[in-house]
Amino acid sequence: MLSCSSLYLPSQYLYRYQNSHKEEKSLNWIQKSKLSTFRGTVWVSLAYRDQFVWSTCWKRAHKTLRLPVTAQTFPHRPGSSCMTAALGPSWRRRGNGDPSVAKVSGGRKKTVSFSSMPSEKKVSSAADCLAFMQGGCELKKVRPNSRVYCRFYTLDAEQGCLRWEPSKKDTERARLDISAVREVRTGRSTETFLHNGPSDLLAEEAAFSILHGDEYQSLDLVALSADVANIWVTGLRYLVSHPGALGGGGVGEGGVLEGSVGSRMRRDWLAAEFAQGDEDGHGIVSEDTAVAAICRLCPGIKEAKVRLRFKEIQRSKEKLTTHVTLEEFQEAYCELCTRPDVYFLLVQLSKDRECLDAQDLRLFLESEQGLPLATTEGCLELARRFEPSAAGREKGLLGLDGFSRYLQSTECQLFDPEHQHVCQDMNLPMCQYYISASYRSYLLDDQVHGRADLGGLTRALQAGCRCLELGVTDGPDGEPLLVALRTALEVVHKYAFLTSRYPLLLYLCQRCCPGQQRTLAQHLKKVFGDELYKPEAPPLSPVGRGTTLPSPEQLKGRVVLMGKKLPPDEEGSEGEVSEEDEEIELGVVLVVPPPPQPRRLRLRRELSDLIAVARIGSRSFYPPDWTVCSLGEGEAGRLASESPEELVGFTKRCLTRVRPSSVRLDSSNPNPQGYWKGGVQLVALNQQTPGAMLDLSRGRFAQNGACGYVLRPAVMREEVSYFSAQSQGCVPGVPPQTLRVKVISAHNLPKPQGSGAKGEVIDPYVVLELHGVPADCAEQRTRTAAQNQDNPLFDETFEFQVNMPELALLRFVILDDDYIGDDFIGQYSIAFECLQSGYRNVPLLGLAGDPLPHASLFVHVAITNRRGGGKAQRRGLSVRRGVRRGREYVTLRNTGIRVLDDTFRSASTPLKEATDLREDAQSATVAFKEQCGLPPVAKLKQCIQSLATRLQGADGPPGATLILKDGYPCLEPLSNLNDTTRKLLNAYDVMISANKQLIENADGVQERIAQVQKDGMVFHEDLPKLGEKENLKGRKQSKVVESFTWNITVLKGQCDLLRTAKMDALDALRQLVLACEACGLALTSELQYTPHSLTSRRGSSHGNGRI
Repeated sequence: MLSCSSLYLPSQYLYRYQNSHKEEKSLNWIQKSKLSTFRGTVWVSLAYRDQFVWSTCWKRAHKTLRLPVTAQTFPHRPGSSCMTAALGPSWRRRGNGDPSVAKVSGGRKKTVSFSSMPSEKKVSSAADCLAFMQGGCELKKVRPNSRVYCRFYTLDAEQGCLRWEPSKKDTERARLDISAVREVRTGRSTETFLHNGPSDLLAEEAAFSILHGDEYQSLDLVALSADVANIWVTGLRYLVSHPGALGGGGVGEGGVLEGSVGSRMRRDWLAAEFAQGDEDGHGIVSEDTAVAAICRLCPGIKEAKVRLRFKEIQRSKEKLTTHVTLEEFQEAYCELCTRPDVYFLLVQLSKDRECLDAQDLRLFLESEQGLPLATTEGCLELARRFEPSAAGREKGLLGLDGFSRYLQSTECQLFDPEHQHVCQDMNLPMCQYYISASYRSYLLDDQVHGRADLGGLTRALQAGCRCLELGVTDGPDGEPLLVALRTALEVVHKYAFLTSRYPLLLYLCQRCCPGQQRTLAQHLKKVFGDELYKPEAPPLSPVGRGTTLPSPEQLKGRVVLMGKKLPPDEEGSEGEVSEEDEEIELGVVLVVPPPPQPRRLRLRRELSDLIAVARIGSRSFYPPDWTVCSLGEGEAGRLASESPEELVGFTKRCLTRVRPSSVRLDSSNPNPQGYWKGGVQLVALNQQTPGAMLDLSRGRFAQNGACGYVLRPAVMREEVSYFSAQSQGCVPGVPPQTLRVKVISAHNLPKPQGSGAKGEVIDPYVVLELHGVPADCAEQRTRTAAQNQDNPLFDETFEFQVNMPELALLRFVILDDDYIGDDFIGQYSIAFECLQSGYRNVPLLGLAGDPLPHASLFVHVAITNRRGGGKAQRRGLSVRRGVRRGREYVTLRNTGIRVLDDTFRSASTPLKEATDLREDAQSATVAFKEQCGLPPVAKLKQCIQSLATRLQGADGPPGATLILKDGYPCLEPLSNLNDTTRKLLNAYDVMISANKQLIENADGVQERIAQVQKDGMVFHEDLPKLGEKENLKGRKQSKVVESFTWNITVLKGQCDLLRTAKMDALDALRQLVLACEACGLALTSELQYTPHSLTSRRGSSHGNGRI
């Protein structure tokens, strides 16, 4: 059985291969070989019978070309194997240029990078794709019977048909005419892929399908990698949309399409930039001038890389001069500065014109970037801002370079710009917020014996910290000691409100004698003056209950002291308070357990009166709202694991602080996520110690304008709600969401700062970490981009299940797989709530949180509210489920109190109806998208465009038109349609029917659920009495409260989810009408569509990309 593969030879060895008879003789035993040139690289396709012959071929190629060649085996079926090697155009050893890339003896060997094509070859036009296709490559053909075959596919010289071999068919039957191709789809989107088991094992990014014939039969293929699939898809789409190219027409010399508007724009722009350096007008410039121009036009590219490319061009042309011509300048720029990932995206959006007009850009913003309110005028403004060519700006077109600049701009960053400013309600009590806190940031090196430095306080305040710890002890000459106390307080006062105007909490941890306490109080009053907050009245309401803490909005610009405070009934100028573990640890590491009885500390009245929030011990003299409970790292961890529900309930009314363990002599930090999930507001971290824990803290507090305050999840704020920090599944009151992140590429990656690796080449890979509740925590990584230098391509998709979105954090970490010493390259941490969907750039940060110049990741993000379909919603409910008839239904808990259980039992029917309404509408929408060949995360406008293409006749009107039936948009056929198109219209009708049922029945079902919730809340205050009547005590009584709060949370969440689903259905109808009008499937002139008594929501009300 014959198998085939491709051996890629670098262009600088082309002459030796073609002209040496010795080499020809050494390979003359190969049964069949095909040679093609793709952008200066020889592609040799080899057919072989067995592994021995192939191994011999590699050995002779190694000897003939004098190159380090290593092969890998990729089995396709028993008895056959395929090996593919990519030899880049510029072989360099790490360090001194020797081709050998092996490390020192005993280390891991560096081998050739294996890929489907040379990693440094850039595709910058459709002509490049067609040239590659004519050379051919191996693709896997997937049949409906689940069998997979390896075939060698080529585009014939006339560009009129595809051919493949080996095949049982004769030569004329093993072909597919390009004129018969109706559509080219990406991914696994056809019936063959969706309903055959083996396809699940095939890479989504490397799969594509060719629909051909009047019945839209599918040829389903899988390439060796995503970049090869992109080349085939781009080339085929170009041929389908440009019938004139069939027969070899339309492709000009020099690797550009003569008729492409985008290529002409780029060529003219580069000629204009070249002319600026060609002052004499002779058509040549010096190498230094050309290098400087490319570095200016492409920020972040390394000058050495540009010079090396010009040297290669000079060697290939055997030039004796270093002057650069216009053609060489254009070639070098296109080779070095073209991003293949952006090019393939551009061609897909522009229908192979290689530039975007206003309508193309608007569709991209609406369908991919989640901006439904994009306008044509706004798109023209984007073109004027980012397009570098004068012709493009004048015509309102965005070419490849302009599109690349736009995708790399701040407007396409992963972080939602809505969260760059304070966007949360700041009028709730202070205990309802997470607060950024530091721990002894004035100490360097370690937290016990480290030297003090006021710069640490400055950096903490500039980073947005809103809670500083001040450890003060007795000093000489009657002056309390904290470096220099007065100076330290003045530094705090100077920087207190430069980054954030919200209140600054000073956690006072002092062990001073009464005399120096008086001095400390005087300094505090003199330095802060009126900014020092002192409650004007005792913190008690007229009915004797504790009043809540003021809100951050009320305390703007104020300094709030936290510490030990004398009881209200204490008289005299001083009194005694307990000296607890934290004060004992001040300056001494605890190596023995603390004393069983707390020590006593004398406290002056002057200092006590300045304390606004008292630190409580085992007994509390003040209402919980005006206290802070400080816990050690170990104690807080035990509470979070053993009593998670009680800890969350305690933090609803009391500020809680967690400090690092005293055994962390290196000032390392605990994981703050472990305490945030328990509701702890203040997790004190060593701000002077960079690392993953501090990265998570920065990501958390960036989501509210970096003001230092972030609102806690709703389930932690509501009086009657259920949440467990140790949740291993769905959280009641919160819908589980699916996050899909496709890591496409990285750009301008630096070497690890502490790396001992030689040379400039790195082997990067990306790690994605999801932090949150235990059920959400996950970690995945990409493959290593071996020897791919600083601009690797990954094209890998990862999926995460997120059960508690408000607590989830996503962290990207880029590491070097070939390192000696430090492997850290960069990182970026972001809260789930701040993610934007679509194509986004991720600016990378260094270890200390500082930006890495021009370094970034390019990713695609999609968020769904279940596995497989639907756009995500920000709020809603999904809880413990019972499976029935293949569908997941909400279940309520049994409380053990008869009257309560009878009340909650009446909700079972409306809860089931609510689930059916939502699931039917969602499933019908997903089915329609699949029929259109689109993924579940696609927008309906994309579906209508796909449908309109099939309905559009050759010359006449479309085969269907939009009409209104009972106020709902329906498509009515106007002519005879084939079975495939008729099936697609049926899926559309089912979707409209399901959404109609949801819209018309949602209000009634929601009212019934809300009534049960209202009836249940009547028993809230009487739960203890009801439990006593049922003889429930102790743990059983606590279980009653837990089940009651669970059920109330479920009912409230189901109401919210159903209300949101109805709004989404109305919004979907509006999208359908607008899309049909835009695609020519217009309403009749006398009909106008208006939403059903409800105005549509603003599409970006909760952030770009999520409605």
